[in-house]
Amino acid sequence: MHEMSLAESVREIAEEIARANRARRVRGIHLRIGRLAGVDPGALGFGLEVALRGGVTDGAAVHVQHVPGEAWCWDCAGRVEVDSDPPTCPACRSVRLQVTGGNELKVSEVELADIEGEAT
Repeated sequence: MHEMSLAESVREIAEEIARANRARRVRGIHLRIGRLAGVDPGALGFGLEVALRGGVTDGAAVHVQHVPGEAWCWDCAGRVEVDSDPPTCPACRSVRLQVTGGNELKVSEVELADIEGEAT
């Protein structure tokens, strides 16, 4: 299950950002997950539940923005939204597509709390 290693990577990114900003706690983690990223949202959610336990990420809220798949169709020359892998053009049913978006998994924001030196 590669979602567990993805969850651990998300934790490591959040911990690194917290360390760099001298934060004692991560309040929230915002993710952008593309429809074509090949990630099972349920499995990733479970993996994050486990991976974020303990340390500065314990109790962090996870916010997910789902990004639609986007592609350029070589046959009908259109920009189309796709949601399958392999993608198929919804306009002409062609499979000759160049994916242009929606295949990412990104940590877009990390909310920090209890920053050292910050007035409370």
